Amino acid sequence: MAMTDSLQSDKSLLEAALAQNDRAGIEGLLGKRRSADVAELLEEFVEEDDDEAAAIALLESLSPERSGNVFSYLRDETQQRLAVGMADQPLVTLLEEMGSDERADFFNLVSEDRREDLLRRMARHEREEVLLLASYEKGSAGALMTADYVAIPVGLSVSQAMMRVRQTAPDAETVYQVYIIDGVGRLKGTLSLRQLIVARPGAAVAELMIQNVIHTRVDAEQEDVAKLVARYDLLAVPVVDDAERLVGIVTHDDALDVVEAEATEDIHKGMSIGQLETGVSRVPLWSLYRKRIVWLVLLVFGNLFSGAGIAFFEDTIAAQVALVFFLPLLIGSGGNAGAQAATLTVRGMATGDVGVRDWGKLMGRELLVAGALGLTMALAVAPIGLARGGDTVAIVVAVSMITIVLFGSLLGMCLPFLLDRLGWDPATASAPLVTTVIDACGVVIYFGIARHLLALG
Repeated sequence: MAMTDSLQSDKSLLEAALAQNDRAGIEGLLGKRRSADVAELLEEFVEEDDDEAAAIALLESLSPERSGNVFSYLRDETQQRLAVGMADQPLVTLLEEMGSDERADFFNLVSEDRREDLLRRMARHEREEVLLLASYEKGSAGALMTADYVAIPVGLSVSQAMMRVRQTAPDAETVYQVYIIDGVGRLKGTLSLRQLIVARPGAAVAELMIQNVIHTRVDAEQEDVAKLVARYDLLAVPVVDDAERLVGIVTHDDALDVVEAEATEDIHKGMSIGQLETGVSRVPLWSLYRKRIVWLVLLVFGNLFSGAGIAFFEDTIAAQVALVFFLPLLIGSGGNAGAQAATLTVRGMATGDVGVRDWGKLMGRELLVAGALGLTMALAVAPIGLARGGDTVAIVVAVSMITIVLFGSLLGMCLPFLLDRLGWDPATASAPLVTTVIDACGVVIYFGIARHLLALG
């Protein structure tokens, strides 16, 4: 992890303060920094220096509230390592200051025995809350949501609602949106804090609230929740259970984390790499090898078909050796065009811009665009064919370029739809997979056209 000069300087000063047990000096240095920056310093102590004791000492020098905030910024692996070296009570004190969703995520990281020890020391309300949030399936809205939100009964006036907001706001993750519930906790409406502030104090909340609330269910996919936040520009999405009871909210910052994770996963799949457990700089070498080798080996055997195609057309190649010069150019162009089409389609499907219903429309558009691309590239390469092998070779190269680019583009566009119909992730239509298929088919197309036109010539 790269650090700025300022953070590196603070780290050196902190090391000196730790050596002298200068708690006042430690507090002075860390007090100037934001929680995310302090977390970066702790990551350095743990990962670079392998000094968990120093990181724990720094955490414990902070106030409980600040310590919990810093701890929430640490990576999962770092949280696990620090938790091993911390006693139960200091760790519980720290956890109590974290958001409910972050606390639940941490509990899913520790061993069952340690989890039980920590739960016994927690207040009943927090214990029940963390058990509920930790029970939801990973990847669902329930696992992503937080229980720290502002909710008020439907029968209050604006002045009463403001008083309730003041009481609950200190523990809420966001106060800009207030949710209105009935006597059994069902979501009935919502109001922005701005609406409450400008409303007449005696007005009834029920008359002011927005009743058609955009919400999601606890078992919804995290990616779908993130799309909901992006589509409607929401600060938070309320989450309800099967009985329409409000059980939590997913805030926009958590939704952004999901978007980043999903985009990273799609990029990895797009280059035939399995999902990494952590960042590329920290993933174990064996894991990095294992995630990459499977597809590479499969693609090696896929490329054998290209060799078989060349062997099949040995007579054609012998008759016109100049054809070999253009082989890498043609299949490379087809592979590039196919990879572009696949990338556009996969991304369009990921963002919801296109779906299976749009296949026919996209096919027509791609046919026109790919035809124009192939024709342009054919005109660019035809003079080289003329110079290398004469009129016949120039025609072979030009016709092959148009055909291969058309084929590659249409294959790249259609493959994600086919995979989606089979129930596979469309992102599996990776650039290496598309180019390997097009390479093998491009060899057959090129030399097939060459054999036919040379025979005519």
